[in-house]
Amino acid sequence: MERLLRYVWKYKLYVSTSLTTTDGLPVAVIDPGIQNTGAGPDFINAKLKIGGTVWAGSVEIHEKSSDGLHHHRDSDKAYDSVILHVTGENDASICRMNGEPMPQLLLSIPEPVRKNIDWLLAREGVVPCLERIQEVDSVHLASWMDTLLGERLERKTADIYRLLDQYQEDWNEVFYIRLTRSFGFGAHSDAFEKLAQSLPLRYIQKQRASESQVEAMLFGQAGMLSEEGSCHYYRLLRREYAFLRHKFDLKPLDEPLFKSPRVRPTNSTHVKLAQLAAIWHRYDTLFSRILSASSPKEIKDYFRIRPSDYWKNHNHFRYASPEKEKTIGENTLDLLLINAVVPLFFAYGRRNHLPEYCARATRLLERIPPERNHIVTAFTRFGICVRNAGDTQSLIQLKREYCEKRRCLYCRIGFRLLKQGANPPL
Repeated sequence: MERLLRYVWKYKLYVSTSLTTTDGLPVAVIDPGIQNTGAGPDFINAKLKIGGTVWAGSVEIHEKSSDGLHHHRDSDKAYDSVILHVTGENDASICRMNGEPMPQLLLSIPEPVRKNIDWLLAREGVVPCLERIQEVDSVHLASWMDTLLGERLERKTADIYRLLDQYQEDWNEVFYIRLTRSFGFGAHSDAFEKLAQSLPLRYIQKQRASESQVEAMLFGQAGMLSEEGSCHYYRLLRREYAFLRHKFDLKPLDEPLFKSPRVRPTNSTHVKLAQLAAIWHRYDTLFSRILSASSPKEIKDYFRIRPSDYWKNHNHFRYASPEKEKTIGENTLDLLLINAVVPLFFAYGRRNHLPEYCARATRLLERIPPERNHIVTAFTRFGICVRNAGDTQSLIQLKREYCEKRRCLYCRIGFRLLKQGANPPL
């Protein structure tokens, strides 16, 4: 309840014409103040007109007036700056340290706002407001989508910064790790990142003249060369890995990390690792090429590389398959740009104070088609228009960081729905 009172006060979701103190003085809120997330009053730098006097100071909010006594606000000097004590139930008088009573306001939550809050927070669906989302004006939705995209890029940038700190600002190594992670495509992202961190790029660069040795290191580190096998190519990779493991003192990961869920054979973990090996067999360093690329097609062309001939008719070491080229498909290339290239562009621009790379990151998203997944489908079914990958990244951020965490009170869509019926109007 106290959290709701703070929310209603912050966003002025009350009938402003009926505000009075408990002793009958009219209250006009000129500025509700800035919410204080640290110690001290709930809102600071507020400006109110109480009676005929304009006051500047802090506002403290409690579910019940007596909570102020329980929290010893009357004996804490930090609360002497409080110009108004806001409460949902007036059951006590609160004074400052000198005994002077604090003006109190009994704040009632308007019934339309209360109903909307109950409706939002009591819904069982993962996206509580989905059925009413079209009630929000498209201008507000567009603004919120832009903010959500910024939040998502900032979150990914923070992940990249942590890697840069860990790897002494080595952008090539960080790009290698992020690209490898992206080949996990959600279910195996963490496992693929651990694989890259267990196998430094410089080891691959030293052996890149031999594609079989690059494959041996990737498959070996993934724990996929630990058993005996009758396949000639598999035995070759085992011998290569035994030599390279000793040379570089490698420690393979546990194989269970790479047990695939049920996916199409061409999306198997084996094929993904073979595709990665082909990329690093072709390129010594790739990040500088990506940075200078002038179009999404040019970036994708760097990844359009066929794995070694063995994989034309294999999806796994244990059995052969109908012959098919295992080049990376267009949809997968889009996902690599979204999850690896775009965040690196954005982080590179931020880290080096080069805003043109941040702009390139967002322009690149605008040129990539919308992603196809269950999150995007759920929103589009209820009328949300998605034009490109930037929009779909915004929706993913919305669902994961607000809907799933029940942060409706902090979502602009939730705010707009809550404010319906409040005074002043939208």
